[in-house]
Amino acid sequence: MIVHNLVADTFGTHIGKYSQRLRITQQGETLAEAPLLHLQSILVTSSGVSISADALAACSEHGIPVHFVDGTGTPYAALYNTGLIGTIATRREQLLAYYDARGIGFTLAIAEGKIRNQATNLKYLAKTRETTAPELHQELSLRASEVMDCIALLDNIVDENLDDLRSAVMGAEGLAAKRYWEAAGLVLPEEYQWPGRVGRGAKDSLNSLLNYGYGILYGKIEQAILLAGLDPYAGFLHADRPGKPSLVLDLIEEFRQVAIDRLVFGLANRHFTVHQDDKGLLTQETRRGFADKVLEHLEATVRYDGKRYPLRFVIQNQARHLASFLRGECPAYIPFKAIW
Repeated sequence: MIVHNLVADTFGTHIGKYSQRLRITQQGETLAEAPLLHLQSILVTSSGVSISADALAACSEHGIPVHFVDGTGTPYAALYNTGLIGTIATRREQLLAYYDARGIGFTLAIAEGKIRNQATNLKYLAKTRETTAPELHQELSLRASEVMDCIALLDNIVDENLDDLRSAVMGAEGLAAKRYWEAAGLVLPEEYQWPGRVGRGAKDSLNSLLNYGYGILYGKIEQAILLAGLDPYAGFLHADRPGKPSLVLDLIEEFRQVAIDRLVFGLANRHFTVHQDDKGLLTQETRRGFADKVLEHLEATVRYDGKRYPLRFVIQNQARHLASFLRGECPAYIPFKAIW
């Protein structure tokens, strides 16, 4: 089996280069390895993991990023080839776009894409219950329509200043999210005791999975943005703040639903076992199993531009599409819209 992603999730392990392969070892025992030719990323999810200078040099040469996330899935560091931040033409246009119609167009587009994909997820959940639970099917279909209604709120926004427009967009997004997560709760098994959507600091099993999955997705989004020549810290929908990768937070919005939410909903309905420690954090075993499923899911194909492509490819292509739009090479940014 070809290994595309190496996950280092065990304290005391070492990532080293051996010929044309990267290998994770512990006390001389090989835990995992992959040829550099096929490797796409390294994900470090544990403390106490070391990596050699030779391994880092090989990653830089082959364009392989190294992502670091903590036990909750929160990204705290990433290593890339320095050449990825050497572009300037696209970044000049990205910064200028904040003050003209391009910034407004992108902001409204990603909000619309997020809301549409939330509604699509609910339609998907409804379809799978059409014959087995007709009343739930009807209720989910109604809730999907209510989420879609929030797009009309975006259509009525006429502000020409991005700073003034932001709160109205966030309001429409927030209303759609409230309806979406309430509806999602209808299909989540009682054994998980779903409390509603909780972000940072969540202690329940499903929110912990969602947050951890978003952290992994965050790294993929950041990588796509850098490869497209964009600045991950110069966003539009999310306000500027030192150390806040606003563009990553912007672009991730249209992918959360298909890349992570749908995966977690499916796992929950197959009664995926989630182990947590006494602090409510996912155990190493659960993090390892779930990370593998997220990375595998990113290789699954989705409908895009009339064909089927891996979701990972779609993320990269959308970042390039954004760069083209900001450079004025296409008239509008079209968000990724999932098909159920």
